[in-house]
Amino acid sequence: MGKEEQENFQEFYTKWIGEQRQELGRLLLASKSSHSQTDSPLPLLVSRCVAHYEKYYKTKSKCAKTDALLLLSPPWISQLEDAFIWVGGWRPTAAFHLLYSKSGLQLEAKFSGVGAFGVGPLDLSDLTAEQLGLIDKLQRSTVAEERRISEKVAKQQESVADAEMVELSQTSRAEDDGEGIIGRRIKSAIRVKEEGFQKVLQSADDLRLGTLKAVVGILSPIQAVHFLIAAGELHLSLHEWGRDKDERDTMQQST
Repeated sequence: MGKEEQENFQEFYTKWIGEQRQELGRLLLASKSSHSQTDSPLPLLVSRCVAHYEKYYKTKSKCAKTDALLLLSPPWISQLEDAFIWVGGWRPTAAFHLLYSKSGLQLEAKFSGVGAFGVGPLDLSDLTAEQLGLIDKLQRSTVAEERRISEKVAKQQESVADAEMVELSQTSRAEDDGEGIIGRRIKSAIRVKEEGFQKVLQSADDLRLGTLKAVVGILSPIQAVHFLIAAGELHLSLHEWGRDKDERDTMQQST
């Protein structure tokens, strides 16, 4: 990905974050004004929010075909966000920890009579036995797939020391201008590695989006609203906390 393409995706990401804030506002309003499982605006609102995530992954997939390495370690996110990255994004299994954390907070608020978390009928504290069973099954399959992808990442990383790479690293570049036989071999070898990482990144993103959609599919519309609120709040908060921390660190280093 050239500099222009990088700037274009970063611009897209900044705009997408702004749109996510707007989506979060709509979700919060819906959670406070509507608690009926059959309220017609809720499924449409949930679908719109999921489509917004689909838009992100579709654009990311297109850009990854040009430069997967950039998207595996994006320079436009904070150091704090980068610390939590797994194969270029959030761990799919984090969706279940988020769901259970939000459910526990809402259950605690309901028992204490405090509505600080926007609790109401049919929120995440009211997950049925059937829903919990489906979520557990989904979590197990997601854990297995996440491990499979992690193994692919490890294999891809270990390929840096394969015979071809070691041979090329030992070859003197003094007599090669980078466009000769050795230079072309190096570029070809790196291209193959990039293609491998691109495939792994695509698998990880497919699992991320698939997990999100599957969790939402198990929940009722109002429960899905609460889950998507928790996801949006966590993502945006982490983004803002990390940005603020980076700015403070930069200021301290300059003084």
